[in-house]
Amino acid sequence: MTVIVAGKVYVEPGERDRYVEGFRDLVEQCRRQPGCLDLSISPDSFEAGRINIFEYWESQETLDAWRAIAPRPSVSAEIKDQQVLKHEVSRSGPPFD
Repeated sequence: MTVIVAGKVYVEPGERDRYVEGFRDLVEQCRRQPGCLDLSISPDSFEAGRINIFEYWESQETLDAWRAIAPRPSVSAEIKDQQVLKHEVSRSGPPFD
């Protein structure tokens, strides 16, 4: 069963770009990890302090394997709010049937 981790994290607007950039190496490494179908940590185009999180994994096992070896981000910032959820996907298909 594929797994998606998605949501949003809020930091001070002036910290957002620095925070996102601090994840660059981690994102690059993760995308090369077996079982990682996609990963994005990106600034929102509308809300100044919002960071969008999207992870797409072949399985819970591949996500767990990555989390066991993932390096810590090179940056930190105070998280003001976060709304990130894990979704276990049993079926996928075209968005418009």
